[in-house]
Amino acid sequence: MARIHARTKGKSSSSKPDVVDVSFVKTKAKDIEKLIVQFAKEDDMPASQIGLKLRDTYGVPSVKVICGKTISEILKENDMQKTVPEDLQALVTKLQSLKKHLMNNSRDVHNKRSLILTESKIRRLVKYYKGNGRIPQNWRYD
Repeated sequence: MARIHARTKGKSSSSKPDVVDVSFVKTKAKDIEKLIVQFAKEDDMPASQIGLKLRDTYGVPSVKVICGKTISEILKENDMQKTVPEDLQALVTKLQSLKKHLMNNSRDVHNKRSLILTESKIRRLVKYYKGNGRIPQNWRYD
């Protein structure tokens, strides 16, 4: 399958192994869920940062394999899910910084194209999340 904004083909990313061996993990599933809720409450971490902290500090390779649920599902069960998804928030932040840059550097054509591509990504994500019911139908980015 071809890339959307590039003239390349293929999928250049690593994939997770089919079977993940978690026999070395000593932490129980309930303890991991408590840690996830604790990180979300105290440090106000997004799901990806929680996963990194669990991997690096506690040696948890995959929350989904151990708990049977993803970090986002655990946060949703505990009513701690953010109103705007993390990837959409990152794109909106990137868009704001690009607009700020283009205010000072109006002749930067490469970043003008980057702005257009980022807006396109945001539009596609918003359409997806509205269809899933993840964000309200009247949600707009400014």
